[in-house]
Amino acid sequence: MRINKAVELLEQRQPVYFEFVDANGAGKYDGDAGEYDAGRALAQTWADYITYDMEHSALDVRGLMRFMRGLVDGGPTRSGHRTPAVIVTLPIDGTDEQSVRASGWMIKQVLATGVHGLLLCHAESPEAVRAFVEAARYSFHASSGHASSGHGDGGPELGAGRRGHGGQTRAAEIWGVAPGEYLARADPWPLDPRGELLLGIKVENKRALAVVERTTRVPGIAFAEWGPGDMGMSMGYPDQHDEPYPAEMRAARARVMGACKAAGLAFLEAVTPENVIGRIEEGVMIGCGPRAQEAADIGRRHTRRALAW
Repeated sequence: MRINKAVELLEQRQPVYFEFVDANGAGKYDGDAGEYDAGRALAQTWADYITYDMEHSALDVRGLMRFMRGLVDGGPTRSGHRTPAVIVTLPIDGTDEQSVRASGWMIKQVLATGVHGLLLCHAESPEAVRAFVEAARYSFHASSGHASSGHGDGGPELGAGRRGHGGQTRAAEIWGVAPGEYLARADPWPLDPRGELLLGIKVENKRALAVVERTTRVPGIAFAEWGPGDMGMSMGYPDQHDEPYPAEMRAARARVMGACKAAGLAFLEAVTPENVIGRIEEGVMIGCGPRAQEAADIGRRHTRRALAW
């Protein structure tokens, strides 16, 4: 059994479903308020992973630590994992390499809480995405280039990781492993086949869209989404988060999905009970939404998923 249930499912080519909580542990779609108590309650979530939002809510690392402790104390999950996987949406824009380098401290502190992945918003340059991946890797992980990534050519090669010693003991305890094992396994999948970290990007404005074929090919990235709310804003539609979309937004979605397929990444998009089967057939591999639990039940039956919950 993997530590990260989402990685386990994606390895099996099974779609993954998540729910969304903010930095107080309060659900945007569902969930309970409070940090530690929310973690205890969400340990039994229906979802395969939890997206923990720090982009639009507080950058509260101490609160995240309490949330992770609550997940452990409320576990194990119904699938037998120690905790649900947790992926944090960071308050960093992938504008350029310098911006991400200057924000590397956030990546280190968030990973030290024992979360299982990170999401970089507004991924507008491949150099910024490379800096994001490097900041999430330990410094003993050498440059990997493209050969081991499975993503082909097109993105910049990685340098050595920039995450240093310290913090691994706390994170290892959350994962339920020895610190040495945490050091070995806290690396991005699928770049590292043993890795348990999922790193993703949001391609959510016209600048990010213009380079999506390059950002999605940076080694270490596992998934991407097109962010219709912000994408629509950048195209002049202030409140076009939901369908039906105008033609240029539909074209943006198709381009991001196409780039994900070409690079071997999982494509993330909102799903509903009415469209989840069609979305899966199109290639959506990570689903969310206000009625995601109902959609997940339908999707899991459709793909004959063997893993409980």
